[in-house]
Amino acid sequence: MYLSRPARWCLRIWCALVLVVLYAPIVYVARLSVNTAKNFAWPPSGFTLTWWQRAYHEPGPRLALLHSAQTGLWAAGIALVLGTLAAFALTRHSFFGRTPISLAVVLPIALPGIVTAIALLSAFQRLGIDLSLETLVVAHATFCVVIVYNNVAARLRRLAPSLEEASADLGGDPFQTFRFVTFPMMRSALLAGGLLAFALSFDEIIVTTFTAAPSYKTLPLWFADNFSRPNAIPVVNVVATFVVLASTIPVYLAQRISDGAATFSAETRG
Repeated sequence: MYLSRPARWCLRIWCALVLVVLYAPIVYVARLSVNTAKNFAWPPSGFTLTWWQRAYHEPGPRLALLHSAQTGLWAAGIALVLGTLAAFALTRHSFFGRTPISLAVVLPIALPGIVTAIALLSAFQRLGIDLSLETLVVAHATFCVVIVYNNVAARLRRLAPSLEEASADLGGDPFQTFRFVTFPMMRSALLAGGLLAFALSFDEIIVTTFTAAPSYKTLPLWFADNFSRPNAIPVVNVVATFVVLASTIPVYLAQRISDGAATFSAETRG
């Protein structure tokens, strides 16, 4: 589509404004993490690494980070299994009720978090299940499954079924076909889906608030508890900066993997 020179400049300015609105608060928090003052005053005064040292030696943020990582790994692992199975069932087979089941699989990611949280809490209470790490993992897996399912289903739709049929014609059983033909072409989608599911679980707070044990604090819950304490604000800024930097790693890897896999898929079809 052709755009005039003024239109291109307007589009560039608009994109720059959007980026500023998105990333200026993050940069501001990162600057406050090395600020000598304890408040959010502007402009920041001085430069110090004292708050980073203090955050490193405090057990609260480290324990919360461990809890978030533990929950995210378990939830992403369960999502990889269930999401992959659902993707194979709904993209490779035709059966009665496939459309309603597809809607039911992707619905949790579309529902407001508060609705999902209250529904899960009510279910756990009705079943007499005490809140624990297990209930939290199950709760996170409900929406992480959707992320994996979407990645795997999109990849399977781009893979020609004739490759699997050719494997069967050459004598390969279903397990061998999956191991040597299907899995190598979809493992990047699995890895990208797992990384995105982990990142989504890592940052979740609404569902976590309702389904985690009171003593089990994840990093988002730690933020919520300490943000209202003036003396803890500098440490909160440090931990927030660290989380932003750490969260970019799985997202960046997932994007690179998805882009590389898309290029490979296009070359294969060509």
